[in-house]
Amino acid sequence: MTRVAAVDCGTNSIRLLVADADPETGELTELDRRMTIVRLGQGVDRTGRLAPEALERTFAACREYAAVVKEYGAERLRFVATSASRDAENRDDFVRGVLDILGVEPEVITGDQEAEFSFTGATRELTGRTDLTRPYLVVDIGGGSTEFVVGDDRVRAARSVDVGCVRMTERHLVHEGRVSDPPTEEQIAAIRADIEAALDLAEQTVPLREAHTLVGLAGSVTTVSAIAQELPEYDSTRIHHSRISRDRVREITEWLLRSTHAERAAVPSMHPGRVDVIGAGALVLLAIMERIGAEEVVVSEHDILDGIAWSVA
Repeated sequence: MTRVAAVDCGTNSIRLLVADADPETGELTELDRRMTIVRLGQGVDRTGRLAPEALERTFAACREYAAVVKEYGAERLRFVATSASRDAENRDDFVRGVLDILGVEPEVITGDQEAEFSFTGATRELTGRTDLTRPYLVVDIGGGSTEFVVGDDRVRAARSVDVGCVRMTERHLVHEGRVSDPPTEEQIAAIRADIEAALDLAEQTVPLREAHTLVGLAGSVTTVSAIAQELPEYDSTRIHHSRISRDRVREITEWLLRSTHAERAAVPSMHPGRVDVIGAGALVLLAIMERIGAEEVVVSEHDILDGIAWSVA
Protein backbone atom coordinates (compact mmCIF):
# COMPACT_ATOMS: atom_id res chain seq x y z
CA MET A 1 0.00 0.00 0.00
CA THR A 2 1.10 3.53 -0.79
CA ARG A 3 -0.66 6.47 0.83
CA VAL A 4 -1.06 9.18 -1.76
CA ALA A 5 -2.73 12.56 -2.07
CA ALA A 6 -4.05 14.10 -5.27
CA VAL A 7 -5.30 17.62 -5.91
CA ASP A 8 -7.27 18.60 -9.00
CA CYS A 9 -7.61 22.34 -9.45
CA GLY A 10 -10.07 23.23 -12.19
CA THR A 11 -11.89 26.30 -13.39
CA ASN A 12 -14.74 26.08 -10.90
CA SER A 13 -13.58 23.84 -8.06
CA ILE A 14 -10.53 22.45 -6.30
CA ARG A 15 -10.66 18.89 -4.97
CA LEU A 16 -8.55 16.68 -2.74
CA LEU A 17 -8.30 12.89 -2.51
CA VAL A 18 -6.20 11.07 0.08
CA ALA A 19 -6.16 7.32 -0.49
CA ASP A 20 -4.25 4.08 0.02
CA ALA A 21 -3.36 2.59 -3.36
CA ASP A 22 -2.63 -1.09 -3.93
CA PRO A 23 -1.24 -1.50 -7.48
CA GLU A 24 -1.31 -5.30 -7.19
CA THR A 25 -5.06 -5.55 -6.61
CA GLY A 26 -6.01 -2.33 -8.42
CA GLU A 27 -7.83 -1.06 -5.33
CA LEU A 28 -7.89 2.55 -4.25
CA THR A 29 -9.11 2.88 -0.65
CA GLU A 30 -10.46 6.37 -0.09
CA LEU A 31 -9.54 8.05 3.21
CA ASP A 32 -10.65 11.63 2.53
CA ARG A 33 -12.31 13.25 -0.47
CA ARG A 34 -13.42 16.88 -0.45
CA MET A 35 -14.32 19.66 -2.84
CA THR A 36 -14.37 23.45 -2.56
CA ILE A 37 -15.91 25.83 -5.10
CA VAL A 38 -13.28 28.54 -5.63
CA ARG A 39 -14.16 29.75 -9.16
CA LEU A 40 -10.48 30.12 -10.08
CA GLY A 41 -11.53 30.79 -13.66
CA GLN A 42 -13.58 33.87 -12.74
CA GLY A 43 -13.25 36.27 -15.67
CA VAL A 44 -10.39 34.40 -17.38
CA ASP A 45 -12.30 33.99 -20.66
CA ARG A 46 -12.74 37.79 -20.77
CA THR A 47 -9.51 39.15 -19.25
CA GLY A 48 -6.98 36.37 -19.80
CA ARG A 49 -5.86 36.71 -16.16
CA LEU A 50 -6.61 35.06 -12.81
CA ALA A 51 -8.46 37.54 -10.58
CA PRO A 52 -6.80 38.38 -7.21
CA GLU A 53 -9.91 37.35 -5.26
CA ALA A 54 -10.08 34.04 -7.18
CA LEU A 55 -6.44 33.32 -6.32
CA GLU A 56 -7.07 34.05 -2.63
CA ARG A 57 -10.08 31.72 -2.53
CA THR A 58 -7.94 29.01 -4.10
CA PHE A 59 -5.02 29.56 -1.72
CA ALA A 60 -7.40 29.40 1.28
CA ALA A 61 -8.57 25.96 0.10
CA CYS A 62 -4.94 24.90 -0.41
CA ARG A 63 -4.12 25.80 3.20
CA GLU A 64 -7.03 23.63 4.37
CA TYR A 65 -5.87 20.75 2.16
CA ALA A 66 -2.27 21.04 3.38
CA ALA A 67 -3.49 20.38 6.92
CA VAL A 68 -5.45 17.30 5.78
CA VAL A 69 -2.49 15.86 3.86
CA LYS A 70 -0.28 16.32 6.92
CA GLU A 71 -2.88 14.75 9.21
CA TYR A 72 -3.08 11.57 7.12
CA GLY A 73 0.65 11.39 6.53
CA ALA A 74 0.47 10.97 2.75
CA GLU A 75 3.79 9.85 1.31
CA ARG A 76 3.34 11.50 -2.06
CA LEU A 77 1.32 14.45 -3.34
CA ARG A 78 0.56 15.48 -6.89
CA PHE A 79 -1.18 18.75 -7.74
CA VAL A 80 -2.69 19.05 -11.21
CA ALA A 81 -4.13 22.27 -12.58
CA THR A 82 -6.37 22.37 -15.61
CA SER A 83 -8.19 24.78 -17.89
CA ALA A 84 -8.20 28.15 -16.11
CA SER A 85 -4.53 28.11 -15.16
CA ARG A 86 -3.57 26.97 -18.68
CA ASP A 87 -5.24 30.05 -20.13
CA ALA A 88 -4.06 32.74 -17.69
CA GLU A 89 -1.27 35.24 -18.37
CA ASN A 90 -0.42 35.47 -14.66
CA ARG A 91 -0.34 31.74 -13.93
CA ASP A 92 3.13 32.19 -12.34
CA ASP A 93 1.40 33.89 -9.38
CA PHE A 94 -0.75 30.80 -9.01
CA VAL A 95 2.26 28.43 -9.22
CA ARG A 96 4.22 30.34 -6.58
CA GLY A 97 1.28 30.45 -4.18
CA VAL A 98 0.62 26.70 -4.39
CA LEU A 99 4.31 25.89 -3.99
CA ASP A 100 4.54 28.03 -0.85
CA ILE A 101 1.49 26.38 0.75
CA LEU A 102 1.70 22.73 -0.29
CA GLY A 103 5.38 22.32 -1.08
CA VAL A 104 4.76 21.00 -4.59
CA GLU A 105 4.61 22.81 -7.88
CA PRO A 106 1.26 22.52 -9.66
CA GLU A 107 1.49 20.76 -13.00
CA VAL A 108 -0.41 22.68 -15.62
CA ILE A 109 -1.30 19.69 -17.76
CA THR A 110 -2.46 19.58 -21.35
CA GLY A 111 -6.01 18.75 -22.30
CA ASP A 112 -4.88 15.35 -23.59
CA GLN A 113 -3.21 14.51 -20.25
CA GLU A 114 -6.36 15.64 -18.45
CA ALA A 115 -8.41 13.30 -20.63
CA GLU A 116 -6.17 10.31 -19.90
CA PHE A 117 -6.39 10.86 -16.13
CA SER A 118 -10.17 11.16 -16.38
CA PHE A 119 -10.44 7.93 -18.36
CA THR A 120 -8.28 5.97 -15.91
CA GLY A 121 -10.14 7.28 -12.89
CA ALA A 122 -13.57 6.56 -14.34
CA THR A 123 -13.03 3.16 -15.96
CA ARG A 124 -10.44 1.30 -13.87
CA GLU A 125 -13.14 -0.09 -11.59
CA LEU A 126 -15.45 -0.99 -14.51
CA THR A 127 -13.16 -3.82 -15.63
CA GLY A 128 -15.09 -7.08 -15.65
CA ARG A 129 -18.55 -5.48 -15.65
CA THR A 130 -20.79 -7.50 -17.97
CA ASP A 131 -23.65 -4.97 -18.01
CA LEU A 132 -21.58 -2.25 -19.69
CA THR A 133 -20.38 -2.63 -23.26
CA ARG A 134 -17.08 -1.23 -24.45
CA PRO A 135 -15.73 0.96 -25.92
CA TYR A 136 -16.48 3.68 -23.40
CA LEU A 137 -16.86 7.37 -24.12
CA VAL A 138 -15.78 9.21 -20.99
CA VAL A 139 -16.95 12.82 -20.91
CA ASP A 140 -15.60 15.15 -18.22
CA ILE A 141 -17.62 18.39 -18.23
CA GLY A 142 -15.58 20.93 -16.30
CA GLY A 143 -15.86 24.63 -15.69
CA GLY A 144 -13.70 25.79 -18.59
CA SER A 145 -13.36 22.76 -20.84
CA THR A 146 -14.82 19.36 -21.63
CA GLU A 147 -12.70 16.28 -22.23
CA PHE A 148 -13.77 13.47 -24.55
CA VAL A 149 -12.01 10.10 -24.34
CA VAL A 150 -12.83 6.90 -26.20
CA GLY A 151 -11.16 3.68 -25.11
CA ASP A 152 -11.41 0.06 -24.04
CA ASP A 153 -8.75 -0.98 -21.54
CA ARG A 154 -6.73 2.04 -22.60
CA VAL A 155 -7.26 5.38 -24.32
CA ARG A 156 -7.78 5.17 -28.08
CA ALA A 157 -8.45 8.85 -28.76
CA ALA A 158 -8.88 11.99 -26.67
CA ARG A 159 -9.67 15.66 -27.19
CA SER A 160 -10.24 18.65 -24.95
CA VAL A 161 -12.46 21.49 -26.15
CA ASP A 162 -13.14 24.88 -24.60
CA VAL A 163 -16.74 24.52 -23.50
CA GLY A 164 -17.56 24.22 -19.83
CA CYS A 165 -20.27 25.37 -17.45
CA VAL A 166 -18.41 28.46 -16.20
CA ARG A 167 -17.01 29.50 -19.58
CA MET A 168 -20.41 29.20 -21.30
CA THR A 169 -22.19 31.04 -18.48
CA GLU A 170 -19.72 33.92 -18.42
CA ARG A 171 -19.59 34.17 -22.21
CA HIS A 172 -23.32 34.14 -22.90
CA LEU A 173 -25.38 34.60 -19.74
CA VAL A 174 -23.69 37.49 -17.93
CA HIS A 175 -25.04 40.96 -18.70
CA GLU A 176 -23.83 44.06 -16.82
CA GLY A 177 -22.17 41.87 -14.23
CA ARG A 178 -25.21 39.71 -13.50
CA VAL A 179 -26.27 36.27 -14.69
CA SER A 180 -29.52 36.27 -16.67
CA ASP A 181 -32.27 34.82 -14.54
CA PRO A 182 -33.58 32.94 -16.41
CA PRO A 183 -31.69 33.16 -19.73
CA THR A 184 -33.40 34.19 -22.95
CA GLU A 185 -33.98 31.83 -25.87
CA GLU A 186 -31.31 33.76 -27.82
CA GLN A 187 -28.74 33.24 -25.05
CA ILE A 188 -29.52 29.52 -24.86
CA ALA A 189 -29.20 29.25 -28.64
CA ALA A 190 -25.79 30.94 -28.49
CA ILE A 191 -24.55 28.45 -25.90
CA ARG A 192 -25.92 25.57 -27.96
CA ALA A 193 -24.11 26.87 -31.06
CA ASP A 194 -20.79 26.95 -29.18
CA ILE A 195 -21.36 23.41 -27.89
CA GLU A 196 -22.21 22.06 -31.34
CA ALA A 197 -19.08 23.69 -32.81
CA ALA A 198 -17.00 22.11 -30.05
CA LEU A 199 -18.54 18.71 -30.74
CA ASP A 200 -17.66 19.10 -34.42
CA LEU A 201 -14.09 19.83 -33.35
CA ALA A 202 -13.95 16.83 -30.99
CA GLU A 203 -15.26 14.50 -33.69
CA GLN A 204 -12.34 15.39 -35.92
CA THR A 205 -10.09 13.26 -33.70
CA VAL A 206 -12.36 11.23 -31.39
CA PRO A 207 -14.86 8.70 -32.80
CA LEU A 208 -17.64 9.75 -30.43
CA ARG A 209 -20.36 7.67 -32.13
CA GLU A 210 -18.38 4.41 -31.94
CA ALA A 211 -18.77 4.27 -28.16
CA HIS A 212 -21.31 1.86 -26.67
CA THR A 213 -21.34 3.24 -23.10
CA LEU A 214 -21.33 6.93 -22.16
CA VAL A 215 -19.70 7.67 -18.79
CA GLY A 216 -20.23 11.18 -17.44
CA LEU A 217 -17.98 12.89 -14.90
CA ALA A 218 -17.75 16.03 -12.77
CA GLY A 219 -20.15 18.31 -10.94
CA SER A 220 -22.58 19.19 -13.71
CA VAL A 221 -23.26 15.51 -14.42
CA THR A 222 -23.42 14.39 -10.79
CA THR A 223 -25.76 17.26 -9.94
CA VAL A 224 -28.09 16.28 -12.79
CA SER A 225 -28.10 12.74 -11.35
CA ALA A 226 -28.95 14.04 -7.87
CA ILE A 227 -31.84 16.07 -9.30
CA ALA A 228 -33.04 13.10 -11.38
CA GLN A 229 -33.16 10.94 -8.26
CA GLU A 230 -34.80 13.73 -6.24
CA LEU A 231 -32.26 13.20 -3.47
CA PRO A 232 -32.97 15.03 -0.20
CA GLU A 233 -29.25 15.88 -0.05
CA TYR A 234 -26.16 15.24 -2.15
CA ASP A 235 -25.31 11.55 -1.68
CA SER A 236 -22.27 10.35 -3.62
CA THR A 237 -22.99 6.67 -2.88
CA ARG A 238 -26.36 6.92 -4.66
CA ILE A 239 -24.98 9.06 -7.46
CA HIS A 240 -21.96 6.86 -8.24
CA HIS A 241 -22.82 4.54 -11.17
CA SER A 242 -26.40 5.76 -11.37
CA ARG A 243 -27.92 5.77 -14.85
CA ILE A 244 -29.91 8.68 -16.21
CA SER A 245 -31.93 8.46 -19.43
CA ARG A 246 -31.61 11.04 -22.18
CA ASP A 247 -35.26 11.99 -21.80
CA ARG A 248 -34.73 12.67 -18.08
CA VAL A 249 -31.59 14.72 -18.80
CA ARG A 250 -33.58 16.77 -21.33
CA GLU A 251 -36.40 17.34 -18.86
CA ILE A 252 -33.99 18.50 -16.14
CA THR A 253 -32.00 20.71 -18.52
CA GLU A 254 -35.12 22.46 -19.78
CA TRP A 255 -36.24 23.10 -16.21
CA LEU A 256 -32.83 24.45 -15.17
CA LEU A 257 -32.74 26.84 -18.13
CA ARG A 258 -36.19 28.30 -17.40
CA SER A 259 -35.87 28.41 -13.61
CA THR A 260 -34.80 31.34 -11.45
CA HIS A 261 -31.77 31.52 -9.20
CA ALA A 262 -34.00 31.06 -6.16
CA GLU A 263 -35.68 27.97 -7.62
CA ARG A 264 -32.36 26.32 -8.45
CA ALA A 265 -30.90 27.25 -5.06
CA ALA A 266 -33.87 25.55 -3.38
CA VAL A 267 -32.89 22.16 -4.84
CA PRO A 268 -31.60 20.30 -1.73
CA SER A 269 -28.77 18.51 -3.56
CA MET A 270 -27.51 21.67 -5.29
CA HIS A 271 -24.13 23.05 -4.21
CA PRO A 272 -24.39 26.85 -3.85
CA GLY A 273 -21.41 27.30 -6.17
CA ARG A 274 -23.24 25.55 -9.01
CA VAL A 275 -26.55 27.42 -8.91
CA ASP A 276 -25.65 29.91 -11.66
CA VAL A 277 -23.65 27.54 -13.91
CA ILE A 278 -25.57 24.25 -13.75
CA GLY A 279 -27.91 25.15 -16.64
CA ALA A 280 -25.01 25.52 -19.08
CA GLY A 281 -23.37 22.35 -17.76
CA ALA A 282 -26.55 20.31 -18.17
CA LEU A 283 -26.94 21.65 -21.71
CA VAL A 284 -23.46 20.40 -22.58
CA LEU A 285 -24.40 16.92 -21.34
CA LEU A 286 -27.69 16.90 -23.24
CA ALA A 287 -26.05 18.04 -26.49
CA ILE A 288 -23.48 15.25 -26.23
CA MET A 289 -26.16 12.60 -25.65
CA GLU A 290 -28.17 13.87 -28.60
CA ARG A 291 -25.12 14.01 -30.87
CA ILE A 292 -24.06 10.40 -30.25
CA GLY A 293 -27.54 8.94 -29.77
CA ALA A 294 -26.85 7.80 -26.19
CA GLU A 295 -30.00 6.48 -24.51
CA GLU A 296 -28.46 6.94 -21.06
CA VAL A 297 -25.40 8.21 -19.21
CA VAL A 298 -23.59 6.23 -16.51
CA VAL A 299 -22.59 8.72 -13.82
CA SER A 300 -19.24 8.32 -12.08
CA GLU A 301 -17.99 10.02 -8.93
CA HIS A 302 -14.52 8.69 -9.77
CA ASP A 303 -12.76 10.83 -12.30
CA ILE A 304 -9.58 12.77 -12.95
CA LEU A 305 -8.83 12.92 -9.21
CA ASP A 306 -8.67 9.12 -9.00
CA GLY A 307 -6.57 9.03 -12.16
CA ILE A 308 -4.10 11.47 -10.61
CA ALA A 309 -3.91 9.32 -7.48
CA TRP A 310 -3.12 6.23 -9.55
CA SER A 311 -0.40 8.14 -11.43
CA VAL A 312 1.25 8.94 -8.09
CA ALA A 313 0.98 5.33 -6.85
